[in-house]
Amino acid sequence: MFKTLFDLDSMPTFHELLFHYWPHIIFVVSGAASTVAALHAAMTKKDVRAATGWVAFILFSPLFGALIYAIAGINRIHKIRVTQQRSGTSYSQDVIEHVQVHDIVAYSAPQFSSLKTLGDHISDFRLLGCNEIHLLSGGDETYPAMLHEITQAKYSIALQTYIFDHDQIGQQIAQALIDAKNRGVEVRVLIDAVGSRYSHPPIIKMLTKAGVKTDLFLRPAFGLKLVYANLRSHRKLLVIDGVHGLTGGMNIRESFTSSVAKENVTRDTHFKVSGPIAHQLMVNFALDWQFTTQERLSGELWFPKKEVVDLLKDGVPLRCILSGPDNTLGNNQKMILGALSVAQKHVRIQSPYFLPDQSLIAALATTARRGVVVDIVIPGANNLKLVDAAMSAQLDQLVNTGCRLWRSTGTFDHSKLMTVDGVWCFVGSSNLDPRSLRLNFELDLEVYDQELATKIDQRIDGVIADAIRITLIALNKAPFWIRLRNKIVWLASPYL
Repeated sequence: MFKTLFDLDSMPTFHELLFHYWPHIIFVVSGAASTVAALHAAMTKKDVRAATGWVAFILFSPLFGALIYAIAGINRIHKIRVTQQRSGTSYSQDVIEHVQVHDIVAYSAPQFSSLKTLGDHISDFRLLGCNEIHLLSGGDETYPAMLHEITQAKYSIALQTYIFDHDQIGQQIAQALIDAKNRGVEVRVLIDAVGSRYSHPPIIKMLTKAGVKTDLFLRPAFGLKLVYANLRSHRKLLVIDGVHGLTGGMNIRESFTSSVAKENVTRDTHFKVSGPIAHQLMVNFALDWQFTTQERLSGELWFPKKEVVDLLKDGVPLRCILSGPDNTLGNNQKMILGALSVAQKHVRIQSPYFLPDQSLIAALATTARRGVVVDIVIPGANNLKLVDAAMSAQLDQLVNTGCRLWRSTGTFDHSKLMTVDGVWCFVGSSNLDPRSLRLNFELDLEVYDQELATKIDQRIDGVIADAIRITLIALNKAPFWIRLRNKIVWLASPYL
């Protein structure tokens, strides 16, 4: 018996052990993986809903839940971005001290003094004066302005966008960039990796073939298109020679032009700027470009020391507000919440995708209950049906508190606009949905200018004049199956 017990020939092989005990092995591995993943989610997620959701998904989906969390639930770029942005503060050293705005009351009203202080604490950028800003309506005004600036460039061009379609408009802008490169201008183009796939073949092939330095923000890893689906660069900017720029919410695609889309043209707004604000736009591009390509843009070619303040005796106070899943997380929402808290007369908001979380809903409701007029305009015709269904499911929470909600008529309007008391403006790439407020990289402008606020107010009021007001009666009259569908879709709103 002693010999039999210790006979190596009689011991089971590894494959035999694996065959007989594979359920136990999977159970142990699954339990260990789920425990580690659940602990990581609980310790790293800052939103209790996100933490609860991930922990529940991991625990109730053994092994599979941990695998999905490892792929889609971990923000792998946070540490890299934070480290890079801290080292990137040197980009801002050449900003002229005397263009900083210290007394904002002279440009606005007393209640905005605290809002400026909030912005000083939220943003790494200072509020700068001596700027010019002009509203551009749709592609019919924006794309000619972009082409003009590109053709006039002498030294450098930096272009960043989410969508850059390979269509008539895209080819015109791409060719202008190629021509600029051929005449000796330094050109850099950064397109989001997901946004670049909205058309085929991607425009990047045309640009790189011609020698234009172009790259994609966060390319999908190992062909998995969903790995970074929520970490998109939604920013749109164009900086010329470091002193002129365009930014806002418009992508590059022909559906925004009436000459191509005709009566189905998509409406939108964009903004042309000049002055020290262009330096802040360029800092943003330089950080995103370095993160993507490891190339550091520096020197007077990109950051000219002689600012355009020599051309402007006075100007509009502006500042960039960057937000994204890094150390700028939630900056756009913080500014909006701050603006609502100081509003005294009228708040106007226009957003194509309006899915505010409970904190923003509460702030809007409180603002309306304080006696401030709150007008919110959303599209009557939305290009994203699921988002529209989720939007419809929570509109009653705002209508019931006194906010005035409107559905625009006509074609889809992609504008992202906000004004407070006819003085303060918040414009740029951010939608009021979870994707823009937490998951994507966004770029907005904080503007203190009565003239621009008046133009935006007139534009929104013009939309309201032809819009349909949303009422509780109308919402409750919707068929039960539609309301049920909307609620089911709304449950997935953090992921839309």
